[in-house]
This record gives sequence, C-alpha cells and structure tokens, in this order.
Amino acid sequence: MYDYDVIFIGAGPGGYVGAIRTAQLGLKTACVESRETLGGTCLNVGCIPSKALLHGSEKFEEAANGTLARYGVKLGKVELDLAVLQADKADAVKGLTGGIEFLFKKNKVDWLKGLGSFKDAHTVTVAGKDYTAKEVVIATGSSVTPLPGVEVDNDKGVIVDSTGALALSKVPEHLVVIGGGVIGLEMGSVWRRLGAKVTVVEFLDALLPGMDSDVRKEAAKIFKKQGMELKLGTKVTGASVKGKKATLTLEPAKGGAAETLEADCVLVAIGRRPNVAGLGLENIGLELNARGQIDTGHDFRTSVDGVRAIGDVIPGPMLAHKAEDEGIAVAEYIATGTGIVNHAVIPGVVYTNPEFAGVGLTEEQAKEQGEIKVGKFPMMANSRAKTNHEPDGFVKVIADAKTDRVLGVWAIASVAGTMIAEAALAMEFGATSEDIAYTCHAHPTHSEAVKEAAMAVTGKPIHI
Repeated sequence: MYDYDVIFIGAGPGGYVGAIRTAQLGLKTACVESRETLGGTCLNVGCIPSKALLHGSEKFEEAANGTLARYGVKLGKVELDLAVLQADKADAVKGLTGGIEFLFKKNKVDWLKGLGSFKDAHTVTVAGKDYTAKEVVIATGSSVTPLPGVEVDNDKGVIVDSTGALALSKVPEHLVVIGGGVIGLEMGSVWRRLGAKVTVVEFLDALLPGMDSDVRKEAAKIFKKQGMELKLGTKVTGASVKGKKATLTLEPAKGGAAETLEADCVLVAIGRRPNVAGLGLENIGLELNARGQIDTGHDFRTSVDGVRAIGDVIPGPMLAHKAEDEGIAVAEYIATGTGIVNHAVIPGVVYTNPEFAGVGLTEEQAKEQGEIKVGKFPMMANSRAKTNHEPDGFVKVIADAKTDRVLGVWAIASVAGTMIAEAALAMEFGATSEDIAYTCHAHPTHSEAVKEAAMAVTGKPIHI
C-alpha cells in the first residue's frame, strides 16, 4: 500500500539517527531534507562548527596570552589567520556530513531531497512529488527566535544570528551578544579569545537560564574575570545600522532610563523556536500547543494517527542528544512497540572554558520535591585541575535526604561536559551518593571531584 514503512521529515540529529535505526530494524525508510548536506542545524551551523571554533580559539589564546610560555613553550609573535581557522571548521563539518550520507547508503535509507509537507497523514510532498508511508515522523528541529526591533542580516555581518556569528570573516572590535544563554556565551567566548571586546546583554538577573543557581552565580564571576562585560537585568528595545556599525537601545528589564550601545557586530541569541511553518499541518488537522510545539504521548504519537514527532518540535530541552535518543526510541516504538527515553536524565553542557554541565534537578527544583542533602567540592582542590592551572569551578551532588538517591549533579570544570556522563550513568541506574563515593576513581583525574562531592553529601570529603 505504501512507498515506505516510515518517512522522517528532517535529517538533523533526531531525523537521521531515527531513520538509520528504523532501517536497521528492517523497515523501508526515507528521510526528507532540503539542505545540500545532512545533519541539520547541529552539524551544519550549530554544535559541530561552534566546537571547532571554540577549540581553535582556545589554542590561539593559549599561544597569544602566554599560557604556553609558562610550560616552556616559547613562541615569537602570535598572529591569527582567521581564514585558516574557518577552513578547519568547514573541514570538520564536511567530514561529518559526508559520514551521515555514507551511513544512509549503508543502511539503505532513501534521501528525499527538498522541503517536505503533508498532503494527508500518510502522504508527504517533496519537490512536487508525493511519497506515502505507514508512519511519518516530524523531526524538523528549530530555528533562531527573532527579537522584535532587531533585524538580523547575516549577509551584512553587522546584526547576525548564530549562523552568521560562526561565519564572520574578521574579528569585530566590539561584539554585543543579546542573550546570556548557551549559544550567546559560547560564541561570545570564541570572539573574545580571538580579540574582540564582548558585552553580553541578558534580560534576566543571571546568566544560563535553567541551570542550578550556584552555577549561574559562578558563571557571572568567571566570565567577568575573563574580560566580558555583563549587562544583566537589561532588555534591548531596538537597533539601527549605519554603515558597518550598529546602535542598540537598552533599558533596565524592570523599567528605567534608556541608554545606547554601539557595536561592530551584534549577535542575537535569545533562544530557538520549533520549525513547523510550511509543514502543512493544517492539511492533517494537527494543532500546536501555546508554545508553538507539537504535543505527543510517551510513544511520540501526535493527535493524528500515523504521525509522530521528536526533537526540538516537541516539549523538552532543545538538545541534539535528546533528539538522538528520541530518534532511536521512536524507531523502536514503530518497529517493536517498545522504546525508551529517560527525560529525567538528559545532561546539558555549555562548551565554554571552563565548561558548565548539569544533569537532573537543580537544587531549587529538588527542594520543591522534599528534603535534600547537598555535597560540593571545589576544582581548586582537585590535583589534576591544580596541575593544569584550572582552578575555576566545582562539582555539586544533590541527593534525597531519606533515600540518598542522586537527584542532580552540576559541574564547572575544564572537562565538565565529559565528567557529567558519569553522573548521568549513575542516575540512570538509580545510584545513591554513597554508590559514587565508594566507586574507585583514577588518580589524578578531574573526575575525582565527582567522587569527593558525593563524599561531601555526608560531610566527609578528603581533600578539603
């Protein structure tokens, strides 16, 4: 009856992973994607290219600011060749997108090139041709949320979004970042290290919304120490561009006198919104919730029979790894009737230097659920961090006061993003803080701080 068992609309981390898994489970699968390359926002203009620039800018700063000299690595005049750095970023993206295309061929997933829209619940139109499937999975991801009064034009390079900020051809003298979340701080870090003056304007009174309050407070101290100017509790009400300069109008979030701020480049990074326009949802009677998302059940079914949705278009954190896990789970639900995603254990990471990471509940959320115990351990007391001259940060373990079960773990460290995987695994297995405390950790490693923080839950860390 149908051309395919399953069609995924979108080849980002949710769609491409889901399509591969569905094909592995023996179902005839296609994936719709309009970009010239697979991988979605994450791989093309998000997670991957930003990490390439973050890594490269860290290397440049180590050479330029004398960090390497303290280790006896003596250099002459250090200069930045931005074109080479951008080429390295492009090479990383090219290799990984090509890798997905290879995996599609290997697993016999058909790539339907073009924009997909619903004709009916089992028919998707792509580039003027209709394709039918027993099940259709919406995995179209998200795009940048616009800010009223601040018009983005990546081609001009004065007011840009995250895509434009990844592709600047020169280092701005003054970069203003609107939004103190993950994307704004990561991109701000890149250009600050490469020589820009960076000002971050955040509507809320603290950076990194959604993270633990101790992490948010420490973040402000760390970024200020690194030379970023922070304007917290401030909103942007308008912007004008004259030549190669932008002038922003700011005022206190709670009301007050307006001020202006001039910049060579402005990055708008206030969040993302689901990509649902043009999908033809009206043709299948699928309505969005108040936040413009698609509501689903535990098996990712929508209110329309035969249509499911995953990733950034449904509620939950807009994270590539959350979409990947949902892609695998929806494939398994369709093929076998059973799939698993533990939405309570999805780590989040900010890839600045140091990194900020967390999984599970914040201390504030945990307190709302009942009595808790908290253990904290500073990275300055960790031998590996001390040896590497990386004193900033801490690990914080939050446990239930009665059962000792770990409810959340938060970390600031140079490798916090890697360290948090241990915490996620422990929570997935229902570990107590005592379980982590009595697990032998290799010495000297940054991860010993997780063990010490777990020991601190009962007031018994060794090295403080």
